[in-house]
Amino acid sequence: MFPTMNDVLLPSSSCLSPLPRRGEKQNASAIILAGGKSSRMGRPKALLPFDGEPLIVHLVRRLSPLFADIVVVAAPDQELPAVPATVVHDTVAYQGPVGGLYYGLQAARTERCFVTACDAPFLNLPLIAYLLEQITDCDVVVPFWQERLQPLHAVYRRWVVALLQEQLVRQELRPVALYTKVRTREVSPEEIRRFDPEGLSFRTMNTPEEYAAALALWRARRVVCTVELFGVARLKAKVASVPLTLPPGATLRDAFAALAEQIPDLVGSVVTADRQGLTAGYACNVNGTLFTCDPTTPLHSGDSVLILSNDAGG
Repeated sequence: MFPTMNDVLLPSSSCLSPLPRRGEKQNASAIILAGGKSSRMGRPKALLPFDGEPLIVHLVRRLSPLFADIVVVAAPDQELPAVPATVVHDTVAYQGPVGGLYYGLQAARTERCFVTACDAPFLNLPLIAYLLEQITDCDVVVPFWQERLQPLHAVYRRWVVALLQEQLVRQELRPVALYTKVRTREVSPEEIRRFDPEGLSFRTMNTPEEYAAALALWRARRVVCTVELFGVARLKAKVASVPLTLPPGATLRDAFAALAEQIPDLVGSVVTADRQGLTAGYACNVNGTLFTCDPTTPLHSGDSVLILSNDAGG
């Protein structure tokens, strides 16, 4: 017996709300599927240490700048570390991705839902934001990469949960069975490469060897940069510069969050309270050439991020 929804959200023009600007939190939910057997890995993938924390914590942290609503779907008796997310458990264990999608969509609080597996550490936020933008006139947005669809790095409208319930009854446990029944938008490799040239977003870890390789790649791709502070920002921080080590594919948003973590005194006065950007009195410059307020601006190793007061000649 499957749980039922009292109010399935049906698609209509009234649910197509205006999209936020790139870099802002989305009116959307992120769903992380963590309830798989992890049989080839030999231990729960959600608990694997990654960049100094359990993998599930790493994923929630990575997605939190883009999503106010995050749902983690676990197996019935699965234990997870505390995360700032809604944790739900399958009523029936090991029903595959369709089961995880079903329970996750039920728990989501918004109409648009991005879904990912718990073993995909190289999530690319600008690509995810682009996928969310594409669902204005369809029900599923799914990337096509390496000659196949990627249903566990896709966006779904919440109303399709009713169709997923029917699939579970019929034991159709592959998400792609849904796509011929709804309006589906396939995102081409050319579109994906604009944000993620190597397709690292779709790299998952199923074996100890793949886990070790992902860890090595993560360490090799980390972005090492410096934040230079001027004027009042320097006085508040009591230092002139702050070295940062950021995740692969880092953006200015990652730099602001890391700066806030290292120097909490800057939060609220220089860095915004949500740690996503700078307050109105400050400007940002990358390498002395590019003034930008866009938190999705990519950073590279060796970059210098200059933070200065707007009234100090910036």
